[in-house]
Amino acid sequence: MEAMKATKAGAPRDAAPGRNGHALIKIGDFAKLAGTNLRTLRYYEEIGLLHPALRSAGGFRYYRAEDLERLAMVASLQHLGLELARIGELMDTRADGRPRVEFQARVRRALQEQAALIDSRMRELDVRRKGLDQALAKLAECADCSHRPAGLNNYCNPCQIDRQALPADLSALF
Repeated sequence: MEAMKATKAGAPRDAAPGRNGHALIKIGDFAKLAGTNLRTLRYYEEIGLLHPALRSAGGFRYYRAEDLERLAMVASLQHLGLELARIGELMDTRADGRPRVEFQARVRRALQEQAALIDSRMRELDVRRKGLDQALAKLAECADCSHRPAGLNNYCNPCQIDRQALPADLSALF
């Protein structure tokens, strides 16, 4: 296949013509754009998370620029704590002969589940942030205190001034 010069913003020089005139990206360039490596891409193909748009006669894998979005979604779902098998189930929305209504329902469920995961993570982070704010507020109170924690004492928990337990994040560092 004839190499093309950049046809889209960010498209590498070593791109191949794809369907509808869209450039396809060779696996090495795709890995660089995605911030991953060839081994990961091949593994994702093996388990069905990602499929090359084209294989050349020489066996080279070529991907669509849109596949970067799919890969970003995989990374995002991993960051939310999902295992690859569950990510595969969630992302198995491609039509493949399914009626349009079923296809759209599957996509809707996948997006709704991702929204629920993000909402849950945001609640967890909000609780964590409030704990850190409490620890910072208590630490400000400690500025003028003469008691100092050390490896062999527990003088600061509970606080020697107000007899209250330290916030967990502060106690962990004291």
